[in-house]
Amino acid sequence: MSTIVLLAVTGLGLSALYFLIASGLSLVFGLADVLNFAHGWFLTVGAYAAYWATPKVGFAGGVAAGVLAGAVVAALVELVMIRPLYQRTIAQVLVTVGLSLAGVALFQALFSPDARAFPSPKWTQQVVDLLGARVPVKSLLLIAGAVVVLAALLAFLRWTRYGLIIRAGVENREMVTALGIDVRKAFTLVFAIGGAAAGLAGALSGVYFESVTPTGGASLLIFAFIVVVIGGMGSITGSAVAAVAVGLLQQFVNYYGSAGAGDVCAVALLAIVLLARRQTRQA
Repeated sequence: MSTIVLLAVTGLGLSALYFLIASGLSLVFGLADVLNFAHGWFLTVGAYAAYWATPKVGFAGGVAAGVLAGAVVAALVELVMIRPLYQRTIAQVLVTVGLSLAGVALFQALFSPDARAFPSPKWTQQVVDLLGARVPVKSLLLIAGAVVVLAALLAFLRWTRYGLIIRAGVENREMVTALGIDVRKAFTLVFAIGGAAAGLAGALSGVYFESVTPTGGASLLIFAFIVVVIGGMGSITGSAVAAVAVGLLQQFVNYYGSAGAGDVCAVALLAIVLLARRQTRQA
């Protein structure tokens, strides 16, 4: 029983990390119709900002620095590189893939390609008793962060003016534009929100993995895309449910099966969901 509880909590911690990345990715694609392959780089920016700031201003200040860095970089990327390329899907993909590769090279030049130990506070490395299992505090921290972000995003989308514009734009962008609303401002805001969530994921991933690497964001982005597709493009709650499914599946299969089998099962789950949707539409 204790093993199942431990696997469930650590799996939910991984799910929380996937959700933090996927939430912004889902919003950006749902509203702006941009498949942003540079989104993982926003996570790396947040991770290294937190890595640099934590020894100077403390853990909370380091996390805030990661969130701010992710939001600012994402907004700048939208304004400078993405905005001129709306309605040009292939160009968007090429630019964001190139930016992701260039971003990894930049951090390798600045910090070296090797992993660096993240300056986590001691309390994040402790364990607590939960239902007979000793679970790591860092997993609980990730779960709490994801729950707060999920609640904040749902409240923003439901009860704020820009949230209503974003929801309407996801459903019918042409109608919103016809009403005289400048959707482009909403695009920049969505990129900033997504970058902030990715920056938070980067800061907390440093705690979770106890290190930061230039390629960390790119490797996590693969599973974030799986979560977004399973959960439905533009659906925050769908991404949350899909993240839980993928994270738990990976954790349990990797433990009870062979190493890496969980990753294969996550891809298999994606294939099953896509095939099921296709059959439903044909019916």
